[in-house]
Amino acid sequence: MNIAAVHAKARRIKLVLTDCDGVLTDGGVYYSERGEEMKRFNIRDGMGVERLRLIGIATGIVTGEMSPSVARRAEKLRITELHLGAKDKATLLVTILTRLGLQAEEVAFIGDDTNDVEILGLVGLAACPGDATDFARRVAHYHCAAFGGHGCFRELAELIITSQQVPAGAAPEVAHREA
Repeated sequence: MNIAAVHAKARRIKLVLTDCDGVLTDGGVYYSERGEEMKRFNIRDGMGVERLRLIGIATGIVTGEMSPSVARRAEKLRITELHLGAKDKATLLVTILTRLGLQAEEVAFIGDDTNDVEILGLVGLAACPGDATDFARRVAHYHCAAFGGHGCFRELAELIITSQQVPAGAAPEVAHREA
């Protein structure tokens, strides 16, 4: 998909949903000797959430994991659309769309692996980190340069912000990668 088409899709976005592991994190998990799970989040991705909120775009996390650390991160970022243990992300998307009165074309999703493929195929703007699996890359409209846990959410946020600040038909000055 060419970058002009990606920007056209990004102009319609009202909600950005993200997977967690492999997107907001690098996919690694740390375990202490007591079995406590720890995840590393990128602060710049958090600023992407804040910048989207400032222009009226909501954000949410949709993950198959049941992780207290993800819940704490969502609370810190004031993300109210938090869905832990989501095994059927496509069905959950329909529920979210109905509850919020949105169309699929108004939602962006960034995911990195096979469990994200179905929802990536349903949203208006599908994105993946630079190190996503081929399964996710084949479906995504936009491939971030940044890897999971290293600013890919922020990159997508900035693409959306830039697209929405540029009048329709005008070319954004910031170049982004094409799928």
